[in-house]
Amino acid sequence: MTTPTWDPAQYLRHADHRARPFADLLARVPDLPGRAPLIADLGCGPGNVTALLAARWPTARITGYDNSAEMLDKARVEYAGPTAGGGSLDFAHADVRTWAPGQPYDLIISNATLQWVPGHVERFGAWVDGLAQGGTFAFQVPGNFDSPSHRLMRELAASTGLAETLRHDDAVLTPEAYLAALAGLGCEVDTWETTYVHLLQGEDPVLDWVKGTGLRPVLTALADDPKARDAFVADYRAALREAYPAGPHGTPFPFRRIFAVARKEG
Repeated sequence: MTTPTWDPAQYLRHADHRARPFADLLARVPDLPGRAPLIADLGCGPGNVTALLAARWPTARITGYDNSAEMLDKARVEYAGPTAGGGSLDFAHADVRTWAPGQPYDLIISNATLQWVPGHVERFGAWVDGLAQGGTFAFQVPGNFDSPSHRLMRELAASTGLAETLRHDDAVLTPEAYLAALAGLGCEVDTWETTYVHLLQGEDPVLDWVKGTGLRPVLTALADDPKARDAFVADYRAALREAYPAGPHGTPFPFRRIFAVARKEG
């Protein structure tokens, strides 16, 4: 799988839709044990959802971690610094594949990131071990890898010699599998799934959406071959228009998400 180069502006073009699953995840996170909670946001991106943590826990010391310099620069400019409740919000470079807690965290949370981490379930033990007693590990990941948007992307990538740029078919597990893994680590676990039907506006809005996320590895792989990149995007655009026809009020875009909240018993 190609390591993608990220474009914060493109990613944020659908910020409201993308933030909704994080807000729903956050609503299920229980109270944290610390009076000034220590929180890690793994894969913080441009920081817009990390800021929601400061709204929920104003006294918290929050660090957003990401491996994209572009995303971190955007997050620092927009959100870094002291928070209104006396806490702090900062951002640091880290690779989620190897990141381990250096001190007990009250909350480790991740929003639409773990699908990029092969074997991410193997990291759960270290992360749960790094929680304070009564702390929580929570995440959400996309569960739409069998949907037309991703199936068509894989098929086109395979037909153009780009199959290895993508990793989709085994990117995430089922809610049942996540529950079993986290319960096996001694956690009290809540897992669920939801399919959102986003009503997108504008021309080719599904293509515009995936340009900010799932299509990034292909765009990165073809960055030095603009002709091939434009040809791929044109073919993919045509396929998406057929798979997701526009309606009178916009383009409906069903999007399944998988959630897990695991509390470390005290």
